[in-house]
Amino acid sequence: MTDVLRTTDLCKQYQMGDVTVDALRDIELVVPKGQFVAVMGPSGAGKSTLLHLMGGLDTPTDGDVVLGGRRLAHLSDDEITVLRRRQVGFVFQFYNLLPTLSAAENVALPLLLDGQRTEAHASRVDELLELVGLDHRRDHRPDQLSGGEQQRVAIARAFVNDPQIVLVDEPTGNLDSNAGAAVLDLLRRTCKELGGTVVMVTHDPRAASYADRVVFLKDGETVRQVFAGEEGIDPEEILAVMAQLG
Repeated sequence: MTDVLRTTDLCKQYQMGDVTVDALRDIELVVPKGQFVAVMGPSGAGKSTLLHLMGGLDTPTDGDVVLGGRRLAHLSDDEITVLRRRQVGFVFQFYNLLPTLSAAENVALPLLLDGQRTEAHASRVDELLELVGLDHRRDHRPDQLSGGEQQRVAIARAFVNDPQIVLVDEPTGNLDSNAGAAVLDLLRRTCKELGGTVVMVTHDPRAASYADRVVFLKDGETVRQVFAGEEGIDPEEILAVMAQLG
């Protein structure tokens, strides 16, 4: 199985006055193609920091991120920007849709930002809107969509450039349980139907149970992993691990 992303001795420190804070320490993580990985841990464990380093949104203090065979530490800022735009999809808790654009236009936005003619990719946009169940809402603006529908548009947008990996930050944080379950099921299906690779940060054991693997962080270190069996991952098992981590 091909590795899409690999971190090696990944460290991140922040300076707070005279105090040095270790947000991440020597993280070794391999994400194979087609896998859905959830990252969990107590508040301050380093989950969001790890996600930002994976996506080239921040730079490590030490160590490296290898994405699609390219070491981010060896790339210039401009090269990382292009790599991120073309090879990484992002899904955020607050959707980050442009309010003046329709659903279809929001999905196509990464293509436009990359200087591509969106007309040439109309079939791709249509395919993704159909996949997320919003082909009938393609001309609606975000204020005409529910929170769950907006998040599904965000997921379609994340996959429009056929990225190496999609990084997801608390995708159900603003959704009710039904809408959240629909979004998680959609993320799961994209891995299967599009061959997508997903890393998701979440605090919700039920959300993490949709993944193929759950990686637990504590105090900036990887302390445990749980893998899905034939029937997936039991949320109670995740809860038990989280209780042990405090």
